Amino acid sequence: QVQLVESGGGLVQTGGSLRLSCAASGRTFSSYAMGWFRQAPGKEREFVSAITWSGGNSYYANSVKGRFTISRDNAKNTVYLQMNSLIPEDTAVYYCAARGSSYRLTDSLNYDYWGQGTQVTVSS
Repeated sequence: QVQLVESGGGLVQTGGSLRLSCAASGRTFSSYAMGWFRQAPGKEREFVSAITWSGGNSYYANSVKGRFTISRDNAKNTVYLQMNSLIPEDTAVYYCAARGSSYRLTDSLNYDYWGQGTQVTVSS
């Protein structure tokens, strides 16, 4: 089992920044690829970003590419999502997830463990 706890969400104005954190406990964090997903009201959960277990490869949705950066610190069992130049369309609950493989990281159905989510609200 892997337990995931997100933090760092909040209310920010358009153009602002937030850094989300996801702290993991349980099984060896460094053996898992990690992903960030988000879900806005009335919409399906969508892929935001993912990073392989070593941090050597990262992936982004087109909508956040160039604005968001994913990173991980395996010594701290934590994955981060730095979000810059936020826009109202980024408003959603953000979830981190763990997957025991580095394949198909953009599909939420492939993930094994999920956090409870953190709310990000971007005001116009």
